[in-house]
Amino acid sequence: MKEIQSIIQAYESCRSEGLKVALATVVQVDGSAYRRPGARMLVTEDGELTGAISGGCLEGDALRKAQTVIFQQKSMLVTYDTTDEDDQKFGVGLGCNGIIHVLIEPIDYQNSINPIELLKIAIQDRIPCRLITVFSVKYSKQEQKGTRILLKEDKVLGETASLNNSLWKQIQIEIESNDSNNHIIRKYEEFDDLQVFIESIKPVIRILLFGAGNDTIPLAKIAEILGLEVIVIDGRKNLASTQRFPTANQLVTGPGDEVMKKLDSDAHTAALLMTHNFEYEAQVLKDLLPLGLPYIGILGPKKKSDKLIERLEKQGLTVNQNAIFSPMGLDIGAEGSEEIALSILAEVKAVLAKKQGTFLRNKTGPIH
Repeated sequence: MKEIQSIIQAYESCRSEGLKVALATVVQVDGSAYRRPGARMLVTEDGELTGAISGGCLEGDALRKAQTVIFQQKSMLVTYDTTDEDDQKFGVGLGCNGIIHVLIEPIDYQNSINPIELLKIAIQDRIPCRLITVFSVKYSKQEQKGTRILLKEDKVLGETASLNNSLWKQIQIEIESNDSNNHIIRKYEEFDDLQVFIESIKPVIRILLFGAGNDTIPLAKIAEILGLEVIVIDGRKNLASTQRFPTANQLVTGPGDEVMKKLDSDAHTAALLMTHNFEYEAQVLKDLLPLGLPYIGILGPKKKSDKLIERLEKQGLTVNQNAIFSPMGLDIGAEGSEEIALSILAEVKAVLAKKQGTFLRNKTGPIH
């Protein structure tokens, strides 16, 4: 999400300056690669890059091809086959042992549904959506259909007319029968071997950060770097200030039994209790539990959370302890507020991505 936000910001800047741009998107990967489908890079006519489609090895070659796309105003599909031992022929020396297909599209500022405008619509609120890109490896040298359609709730935005009606129906069936959290890449041999990348775009993770003490400042800073939405909540107005939390999306102050009325949450929201105030957190936790959040983290020893849960259960509340993480954070040997912040946000990311947070070297098979 941070990458999309940065690309949109660069796009707006280029439009105001009158600079021509192209968008490079990884649409399919076979085997191993540094980035997966959905990775993007904006390229300007004078060679400025925003985002990335690899670890740095493809960008130089993709830049040259993107400038060709800008000049010709025709999209192209570029394939990097790094399974070839002689991958130095690309001038990149990848060593990833995979095949990476990159779609490069010229961006027309006058088109209100160009690929980046569709991305803007996709992330303007907290509604999950699907972005549909059509390409052909078989006919890679021909102009590509490209990023065409955005599905958002019951709205269809884009150019469905450019697709065969039967193909469009097949795409709709594919979407309805698959988990909305996963990307889908399908090849349709009956439609001249067209391939379709159905990208799932989810809302950015929202962090409800309860606590405006000094130890939460590093967490808010790291969250901003990651592109997360951060709302700082505390009963102390002198601490929950823009001077202390300049990057926070929102500051909320008030008693523990009132602040939740000022907050919104959804399935992509994590709550972090870091106030060091037992009574305040007991009141907040009481209001958090019915929301069904995927992650509620409590800072401090397990005895503290046990006491909080015991109190709420005595009040007749049902506590789903599967969503409560206490002590919160991954076990990385964290010391100090910065390392603790890293530990906490890594755990939040793992939980919301439904991952275990284990060592990648212990995995068998592909990383992704």
